[in-house]
Order: sequence, then C-alpha cells, then structure tokens
Amino acid sequence: MSSELISLFVMEWAEFAVRWLHVITAIAWIGSSFYFIALDLGLRRTPHLPANAHGEEWQVHGGGFYHIQKYLVAPDHLPEHLTWFKWESYSTWLSGFALLAIVYYGGAEMYLIDAEKMALSVPAAIIISIVSLSGVWVGYSLLCRSPLAQSPTLLMLVLYALLVVLSWGFHQIFTGRAAFIHLGAITATIMSANVFMVIIPNQKIVVAELKAGRTPDARYGKIAKLRSTHNNYLTLPVIFLMLSGHYPLAFATEYSWLIASLVFLMGVTIRHYFNTRHARAGNPRWTWVATTFIFVVIIWLSLWPQWQQDQDGQAGDDAAALTFPSRLSAFHEDVRFEDVNTIVAGRCAMCHAKEPLWDGIASPPKGVLLETPVQIASLAREIYLQSGVSHAMPPANLTYMEVDERAIIRAWFESAIKK
Repeated sequence: MSSELISLFVMEWAEFAVRWLHVITAIAWIGSSFYFIALDLGLRRTPHLPANAHGEEWQVHGGGFYHIQKYLVAPDHLPEHLTWFKWESYSTWLSGFALLAIVYYGGAEMYLIDAEKMALSVPAAIIISIVSLSGVWVGYSLLCRSPLAQSPTLLMLVLYALLVVLSWGFHQIFTGRAAFIHLGAITATIMSANVFMVIIPNQKIVVAELKAGRTPDARYGKIAKLRSTHNNYLTLPVIFLMLSGHYPLAFATEYSWLIASLVFLMGVTIRHYFNTRHARAGNPRWTWVATTFIFVVIIWLSLWPQWQQDQDGQAGDDAAALTFPSRLSAFHEDVRFEDVNTIVAGRCAMCHAKEPLWDGIASPPKGVLLETPVQIASLAREIYLQSGVSHAMPPANLTYMEVDERAIIRAWFESAIKK
C-alpha cells in the first residue's frame, strides 16, 4: 500500500476519532448544563436553610437521596475540595475546533469554499473562519459589558439580530454546509468562552475572597448568571446546526440563511418551556405551538424555491415512501433517465466510484456508488434531495452542475414516482 493511501486512511480514522471525542464531551457538557439549569430553577426556600443559603432541593437517583443547597455568593466557609464544572466545556470546544480544522480546513476546496459565491484561496478562507470565531466573541463580550446588560431582554434581541446578520453573511461566502457549521462554531465559542473567561474566573475570585476572610462582591455572581443564561438558550441551536450537515434541505437551499436564523428562535421557545416547567411556574403550551409553527415555516422555506420552479412537481410524502423493489423500474425506464445517467456520470461518478478519480479521495464517500444505471436508480431519492432540490452535491459544486441539470433530476424523480 502506498504512503499516500496510508495517509488517507489515517486521516479518515483521525476524523472519526475526533468526531467521537467531540460527541462524548458535548454530551457531558450539555448534560451537566441542563442538569444545573433544572436544579437552579427548582430550588426552594425553606424555614431551616443555613445562613446565606438561597435555596435547597431534595433529589432521588440511583437508589440514593441527595440534599443540595445553593448560595448566591458563598457559604461562611468552604471545604478543601471543590468540584469545578469546566473541562466538559473546554474539551468540547477544543475537539470541535480540531474537527473543524480536519474537515473544513483540510478539505477547504470541497467543504469550505464555494467558488460560485466567492473565489477565495484556501488560506484566505481559513483566515476568515478563524477571525470570525474570535471577532464575534469580542463583539459579544463588549455588548455584555455595555449598558445593554442592564436590560437582558433587549440584549438578547440585539444578539439575535447579530446572529441573523452572521447567518446571511456566511451564506454569501462559504458553502451552505460550512455556513451552518460556522454559525454553530461561533455560538459554541461564545458559550465556551463565557465559561473560560467569565464564569470560572468570577467563581475563582469569590473563592479567593472567602479564603482571605472577606465577603465577596455579589456582582461577580450576577455577571456569571447573565452569561450562563445565554448559554442555556444557545445550546439547542448549536446541536441543530451541528447535525444539519446530514440534511441538505436545511443547509443547501436558497433560504438556508433564514432557516438557520429561525433555528435560534426554536431554541428559545423549547428552552422556555423546560425552564418554566423546572421552575414550577406553569405549563406554557403555547411554546409547543410556536415551535411547531417555526418548524413548518422552515420546511416551507426549504421547498418553496423549487415549488416555484416546478409548479407541477408533487413529490411530497410519496418520495419518503419510496422502496427499491416497487419503484426501481420506473426510475430506470423513465424517458429522462438517459439524461440523468449522463449528468450523474459527468458530475458525480468521479468520486462515487469503486476507484474514485478525484484527487484526495481513496474510497467512494459514504460508500455510495453511482457508476451503473441500477445504482443510480436505486439511489434516486438521495440524488433528488442532494442534487435536485438542494445544492448539497456536488460539494461546493466542484464539477459545475448546471441549473438545468438539477431541473432534469427533479423532473425525472417527480415524474417517476407518479407511475
């Protein structure tokens, strides 16, 4: 085996290992975050609380009982050992950045740069990516230290407007997949930097003050609480954005920038429901309605451009019900299949082949083969979603699939499922 192939296989497994690490650490971080938010909201004041205690909670888990008390500033004395919840956040960000570097910086020409949007060199695209991660954090931090911090709701609205602008901007520069990932990476950077640069340092100041026998300033806790609240509402959108790379209707359609913007609103409505329930402050069922409505709008935005172009197309749920035995002949025999076969052979088969011809690819991506008519017909639904309805494939449109060719793919699929 050549050294080039060995290098390719090593990088493939390295990406898998880092991705697995990222998922593990993210589960640990998000899990602890959700737990402490629920705990904090569920605290209750009782007559027998110790001095300076804010509230307490009794919990049962794993056959045992837990009695938890919270102090807004700190208790009169501290034990020798304190458990700090920080490494979950740090390791999630570090593994996420490593994955960003491996996939999007290492494969910039395929996954990061979209020459049809902006003709960037690889170094320029990477610089834009890194500067955006750090620059947005600086801007966010300045906003949190401005007079806007005295009005948390207004601050949240300003931050949301910033995210909408970022979503639009990234979609003018990068591929749709990269735009979504960068929105997620920027949000995760804000969250992790909040922990690393604000929440933990403030807690350390409080601990140092207590050990020195002084009463800590309560403002440190107030500042940390504001950043923690932001982290609470940003968590779910980050998960959506990180998963979006598997779903081209989310990241590779005309209004993907708006879809990404609406995802942040869904994160707010979902978290508001759980926060309210954890605080035992009611059952805001309206959040279910709002979330469902936003999601329906997202679905509509992903399909509307194609519905405008193909008013007679009625794929709908029939596409999702497609099965290989019952529909293969229709996809193979349709009069447009000859054209589709030619398009796939010219635009897709150089990568999706037993022996890919594209430099840097040792095996067909995801094991997908598109070399024969039977293979193309059996993967009709995937071709339709990836290259017809969306522009997810070819990645960054490296093989220059034309608008008319995508229309042919749509017409082929939509006519075949009617049979």
